[in-house]
Amino acid sequence: MNHTANIDHHEVLRARVALLESGTLPIRRQVAAYRTLVQVGPLAYLPLLTEALYEYSKLEFADRPGIALALRAESVAAARRMCALEGGWEKLLLTALDGYREQLALMGRQDELAAVEAEIARGGY
Repeated sequence: MNHTANIDHHEVLRARVALLESGTLPIRRQVAAYRTLVQVGPLAYLPLLTEALYEYSKLEFADRPGIALALRAESVAAARRMCALEGGWEKLLLTALDGYREQLALMGRQDELAAVEAEIARGGY
């Protein structure tokens, strides 16, 4: 079976058009577009998704820590995937982990915080 069989090509086109239409696309729409485009171009869009998820968590969900934490966890997952696909992206992963660590600290989640800090100390691995 073709791996693109489950991809909505109309959605991919809409995401590309949205990113090209405006230089000031709201962060919510950027995240949605990158989530879609990662399916067809992970090497191109995983770094952008990683950074956009962090910004989205800060800008839109500072007052909703649970959602902010979930977005930052998704950011870390995207960075890990990027590192798995192509070497040389350790800084992206460390930056994502640092954002995740920051949110864990704000929420007082000490056990998880310690684990993330240990991972950061190991260089993201």
